[in-house]
Amino acid sequence: MAKVLHIFAHPGQGTSRVNLALWKAAQSVDGITGVDLYAVYPRYDIDIDVEQQRLLDHDVIVLQFPLFWYSCPALVKEWIDLTFEHGFAYGQDGDCLKGKHLMLALTTGGPHGAYSQQGYQHFELRTFLTPFEQTARLCQMGFPAPYVQFDALAADGADHARGFTALLTALRDDTFDFRRAGEAELLTHDTLPLKEGARP
Repeated sequence: MAKVLHIFAHPGQGTSRVNLALWKAAQSVDGITGVDLYAVYPRYDIDIDVEQQRLLDHDVIVLQFPLFWYSCPALVKEWIDLTFEHGFAYGQDGDCLKGKHLMLALTTGGPHGAYSQQGYQHFELRTFLTPFEQTARLCQMGFPAPYVQFDALAADGADHARGFTALLTALRDDTFDFRRAGEAELLTHDTLPLKEGARP
């Protein structure tokens, strides 16, 4: 079984529907370490030693957040900036995250069609996620396709939340197919790549 760290970050949880549903659904999956960043660090006073130990203790790191201005909420960026430091995550002797996986679970306000050359965002969603992919690469981590709910303001999120529990379960039970996920562009609740013979 793999050790999965689920980092949840939403600065406006009071108005969240889909992200909060995912967070609550994740609590039902045994064996997953869940951390609500905004609850733990409301003043951004991140304990680097604690967070680096969390990273060391887990095989898969799932970052869940709403897409904010084509990136992550500020606390997620701060968490990465401080914990993925030189000498720990990259650089000379910085191979502590080598072989682990960094995965994103995202929601967007816009529909899928908005994230294309023809759409009003003008770029594919993965283009906006390039910094995360390169961060994983620099740290010698795998970067499977992100798990995405488009048009989250209109979606009820129930299927997406159920899919998220299936995703976390597959990651924990080592039935998630990282090879196929690495070749995919995006994942949704009905496109989870499982290893041959694994049940959803």
